[in-house]
Amino acid sequence: MNKKLFVGNLSYDTSEDALKELFSEAGEVESAVIITDKMSGRSKGFAFIEMAKEEDAEKAVEMLNGKELDGRSLTVNEARPKRESY
Repeated sequence: MNKKLFVGNLSYDTSEDALKELFSEAGEVESAVIITDKMSGRSKGFAFIEMAKEEDAEKAVEMLNGKELDGRSLTVNEARPKRESY
């Protein structure tokens, strides 16, 4: 079952390919999506990574939470479901 992870504190220079490469050290990466501002197209500084297996996702959190990438210390944890806007 796929497991989605939240990755915060990204450098604006970090690419989706760099994230895929980094997270592939923990297991199979299904997707890596950096969230961007609709108006400017610039990164908002966070991303979502989808791992193929739950064990790989847990390993990624253990390995990569606090790890430095492009000069920034990453925050990696399980993504929470999207909240409803009222």
